Amino acid sequence: MNDTPILAAEGLGKSVPGPDGPLMLLDSIDLAVAPAETVAVRGPSGSGKSTLLGLLAGLDVPSAGGVRLDGEPFSTLDEDARARRRGAVCGFVFQAFHLVPDLDALENVMLPLEVAGRRGAREEAAAWLERVGLGHRLRHFPATLSGGEQQRVALARAFAPRPRLLFADEPTGSLDHANRDRVADLLFELNAEAGTALVLVTHDDALAARCGRTLDLEAGRLHA
Repeated sequence: MNDTPILAAEGLGKSVPGPDGPLMLLDSIDLAVAPAETVAVRGPSGSGKSTLLGLLAGLDVPSAGGVRLDGEPFSTLDEDARARRRGAVCGFVFQAFHLVPDLDALENVMLPLEVAGRRGAREEAAAWLERVGLGHRLRHFPATLSGGEQQRVALARAFAPRPRLLFADEPTGSLDHANRDRVADLLFELNAEAGTALVLVTHDDALAARCGRTLDLEAGRLHA
């Protein structure tokens, strides 16, 4: 059994220049996520959740401390190396979907598979869209899909490369009530099937409660 955390942060901090000196956004964050574990980071808007997610995912670099991904140094790598490592291990689901507007649903899901050099990308992408209930919408562009449908395409795109760690940033935050529940159910179903570790950032208490562990981010510090 592998006891190495898929994601670990130690003494993680982030500050930005302010008029009266450095402004501390995050301070002394310690976090370890085991393989297949589901962890919610909860907090109100402006609490630093997205900043923390960006640091954990290597989209930004910390002012203090560091991040290890799958047991290897991550935050100390240069930007290109972080991108390669992130692409090999991680998947993402965002509140704003971030689908490529001039690619149809099938092409959006194919994109990470083709980047990874996977054979049969078209067939695999089509199977994932079928799995999320969009087998009839393969050739539709994002602008012609509802918000719930776009997020289901985003889920298919995130899980298609079979990541070992998924980052989800307010994945239901821009959806109406009916679509919010459907997308949340699908997210946790797919995650359980794949055995993927999940770091979920949200201000939604009900969504956070579906994770195995919930942490609260307050005043730049993380609390159990």
